[in-house]
Amino acid sequence: MAAIKSKNTSPELRVRSCLHRMGFRFSLHRRELPGRPDIVLRTRKKVIFVHGCFWHMHTCRHGRVKPASNAAFWHKKRSGNVERDRRNQRELRKLGWGVLTIWECSIADEDKLRNRLKKFLED
Repeated sequence: MAAIKSKNTSPELRVRSCLHRMGFRFSLHRRELPGRPDIVLRTRKKVIFVHGCFWHMHTCRHGRVKPASNAAFWHKKRSGNVERDRRNQRELRKLGWGVLTIWECSIADEDKLRNRLKKFLED
């Protein structure tokens, strides 16, 4: 598991690249915010999390995979990720931040991604 990246993953880089091309400037992984969001747009008070489908148990086919070996460990690990995500998002919303979660499986279509980001950031 040491080889699995938690920062600067390819899905995160694609979202950051799209935001940059749209003209937005942002900071990354701010320690002072709950959950250390992947992307922070301070002036708009918005944060974006880019989640891997497997690790955060998305409802797509990649997130529904159940490892065959050491199943109890993986279920506990992934369920813990989901609970932590909920807790962090709840805390961020209480602090007045807008929160968007982008799933790894949803970034393939750049037009849809751009529209979703635009809608989120213009509210």
